[in-house]
Amino acid sequence: MASPFVLFAMSLPQCAPFGLTKTHSAAYSLLAIDTRRLRSCITTMVQVEHRTRHRTIALFDVDGTLSVARKAADPATLAFLQELREYVKVGIVGGSDEVKICEQLGANAKDQVDFFFAENGLVAYKEGKILATESLKTWLGEDKLKELLNYILHYVADLDIPIKRGTFIEFRNGMLNVSPIGRNCSQEERDEFERFDQGAGIRKKFIEALKKKFGHLGLTYSIGGQISFDIFPQGWDKTFCLQYVEKEYDEIHFFGDKTYEVCN
Repeated sequence: MASPFVLFAMSLPQCAPFGLTKTHSAAYSLLAIDTRRLRSCITTMVQVEHRTRHRTIALFDVDGTLSVARKAADPATLAFLQELREYVKVGIVGGSDEVKICEQLGANAKDQVDFFFAENGLVAYKEGKILATESLKTWLGEDKLKELLNYILHYVADLDIPIKRGTFIEFRNGMLNVSPIGRNCSQEERDEFERFDQGAGIRKKFIEALKKKFGHLGLTYSIGGQISFDIFPQGWDKTFCLQYVEKEYDEIHFFGDKTYEVCN
C-alpha cells in the first residue's frame, strides 16, 4: 500500500507550528527559524504516533524553505536537520541541480541527509550514492526541444520588462529553467523583479503562452523562486521523488513554501 503523503505548506514569515499529525497541517518558516518550537513540534509528531526512524521520512524543499532563494542556509537550520535525523529519515527535494543545492546546503549535503533529490528527484541519491537519473533531452527529442528553446528565446526577446540580464534559459538534466530577467541578475535585481512580477504576472503570462503553443508535448510549468519557472514532463514535479521512498516508509511529510497550483 502506498504511503500517506502529508503536505505542510509554509506561509512566510509565519513561524507558529500547529500540531503535526495525520489530520493537521502546519504553517511556519524555517527561515525565521525557531528551532526549539519546531523540534518540539516534530518530536511530538514522532512520539505521539509511536513512529520509529525507519517508518517516517520528512522531505524538505530548499529555496524559500531551508534557505532564502539561492542563498546559503543558516547553520542553525542545517544543525536542526541533523537533530531531526535522530527521530525520522530526512530528505532534500530541490528544483535546482545538485551543484546549486550544495552551494546552499554545503558541499557535503548529499552525505548529510538520507535522501538527496536534485531537479525534483530526476537526479536521486540515497545515503550519498546515486540512485537514478532522467534526461529531458532523451524524453523530448532534439527536434521538439529545439522548437521549444527557439520559442522561449523569441518570447524573451520581445518581452518588455524594466531590465534584462543574461542566461534566460538554464538547461538542466531533467528540466528547463526559464528566467525572463535572466539568472545573471544581482540579488537586488531579483528582489525588484519578484515585486514587479507579483503585479504584472510576467511568469504566469509566459507559461500561458507556452501552454497554448506546446500543449501537445505533455509538459508541466512550475513557478519557483524569485525570477524563474521550470519546464518538465508531466509527473516530473517534486512528487517524482516519491517513487524512491513510498515503499519504504509508512508516512511521508513534505515541507515547502509554494504548494499551490503552477508552483513547485
